[in-house]
Amino acid sequence: MYTDHYGLSGPPFADAADPAFYFDSETHRKAMAYLGYGLAQGEGFIILTGEEGTGKTTLIGHLLATIDHARLLPARVRAVPGMTGAALLTATAAAFGLDGGDGFEEETFTRIEHFLIGQARGDRQCLLIVDDAEHLATAALAVLSRLGAVDAERATLQIGLFGTPALHETLAAPLLEPLRQRVIATHRLEPLQPGEIEAYVEHRLALVGCLGAPRFAADVFAALYARTGGVPRAVNRLADRLLEWGAAEARSVLDAEAVARALDAPSPVTPPDDSALAGRVAALEARVAEQEAALRGVLGILIEWIESETEPPPA
Repeated sequence: MYTDHYGLSGPPFADAADPAFYFDSETHRKAMAYLGYGLAQGEGFIILTGEEGTGKTTLIGHLLATIDHARLLPARVRAVPGMTGAALLTATAAAFGLDGGDGFEEETFTRIEHFLIGQARGDRQCLLIVDDAEHLATAALAVLSRLGAVDAERATLQIGLFGTPALHETLAAPLLEPLRQRVIATHRLEPLQPGEIEAYVEHRLALVGCLGAPRFAADVFAALYARTGGVPRAVNRLADRLLEWGAAEARSVLDAEAVARALDAPSPVTPPDDSALAGRVAALEARVAEQEAALRGVLGILIEWIESETEPPPA
């Protein structure tokens, strides 16, 4: 592992969306500003979209780590393809720590409704965040629209929809006009800018205790941007592979040429332990040899009997 070679406390470019690695890029800073404005309104829908790998999930984790939990009770649901309105309500109830009941849509809706009103009476607002919201069909989003309108005078629930830009296509459906009218903030995450790559890489390295090794040459950041377009997930994967190659080559300085070589080098693969398989093959080959010898013996006896025209030998 390159972490041992470079003395790092952990992998700085892991794919996992860890809010501890949140980077305050220009687009993420704008997103947090829009989210903050939306939450200050205390009602309605907040829409945040971005292509795959632009950091939506990390942003959600950062948001949940920074809100005032005494005033705002958050719940988080991840949408999946084909999710029905009833399934969405059941997942929402579970996210708020409620028993979903028998799974009937109206029963679950009523259970959540009573919960939201009870929280509002205690001066606590609820926030529902739906990740991967592009997977929701129009009918499921209509259920959310209805849920967001529960006791609107008390602003009991605010809903954040996070997804890819395809979400906007679904939201354009005529059935969702009431939802669109209640959207109070929207933002689209963009990739990192060319000038942000260096700060992004250094930020993640610092979080795992990098003390100067490896050192990235000035030209490596332009090479990372050129090959990833600034998409954070792509930058992470390429930087991770670069460190992997650098450790294997015992390099303390990594430059643009190293980026190209890291891409060309095969990823190290742990060779499979095939000793058990070899033993099984050998045993099978021995069994086949024994069976072939037995068959040859039986055929020899039959040939002798046919040629002698005598009674067959006893079994």
